[in-house]
Amino acid sequence: MAIVVNKPLPEFEANATGGIKVTNTSHRGQIVVLYFYPKDNTPGCTTEAMQFRDKYKDFVKAGAVVFGVSRDNMKSHDEFKAKLELPFELIADTEEKMCHMFGVVKNKIMYGKKVKGIERSTFLVGADGILKQEWRGLKVPGHVDDVLKAVKLLKKAA
Repeated sequence: MAIVVNKPLPEFEANATGGIKVTNTSHRGQIVVLYFYPKDNTPGCTTEAMQFRDKYKDFVKAGAVVFGVSRDNMKSHDEFKAKLELPFELIADTEEKMCHMFGVVKNKIMYGKKVKGIERSTFLVGADGILKQEWRGLKVPGHVDDVLKAVKLLKKAA
């Protein structure tokens, strides 16, 4: 089932670092930022994670919880999280269930070969469990600030 802006998220369940389970209803009452990224320990993904880390207190102050999502396994996520001192959890979507549900798996060309990869995307879910906004195929510079602005507007509207 695909996700649609202004509709509730479909049912899902995923494991995250810190031994927590994340579901479509586990964080009701909080604004949820789900950012999908291609791979732990790659330059763009490291930069993006550090920008979310550096603004994390602002997200919390605005009533939001942040989750990074990629296809990497839990061991990779634990190491990435420790290395960058990330204050938020990372979801290990090793079977690509969330990636497909959110429609972020895309054909890419890498070194002249077609590969399936994750399109860098962020989704903003309201405290009511409704998808409020999405950013797809985004560039890292300035993106975290855009998401934070949207979170603050959402909190103000609540």
